[in-house]
Amino acid sequence: MGYDVHRLVEGRALFLGGIRIDHALGLLGHSDADVLIHAICDALLGAANMRDIGYHFPDTSDATLDMDSKIILRKTVELIAAKGYRVGNIDATICAERPKINPHIPAMQKCLAEVIGCGEDAISIKLPPLRKWVLWDVRKAWLRMRSA
Repeated sequence: MGYDVHRLVEGRALFLGGIRIDHALGLLGHSDADVLIHAICDALLGAANMRDIGYHFPDTSDATLDMDSKIILRKTVELIAAKGYRVGNIDATICAERPKINPHIPAMQKCLAEVIGCGEDAISIKLPPLRKWVLWDVRKAWLRMRSA
């Protein structure tokens, strides 16, 4: 299972699932901060027992500064392939209220499938109902996650 969080800030483009989404705010990060791709990379690396995205693509490296996360995903797929693994399918959940993500899911599926080298039907992207969540302080809240 992969997980990633970045802060929304002014002055940055918003990339999610490999596509640019028109929004007033973007995600702050060393690369393009595509949280969906980063979480997918963490899940793939973890499943292959290859540590995490920060180990392979450190945020202290000039090589990864402003890097397109699709490159990180492509290299991650190559890393796991070198150990004999391949991507069977992706099941991802995005927790965000704004901007509206649902209209962009087909484009994200197409982009991710092209980068990974699989069919679009192997990429599942879900959005849970958030009902006006307040951004929680991680010092005061627990996030429960599980995989089946």
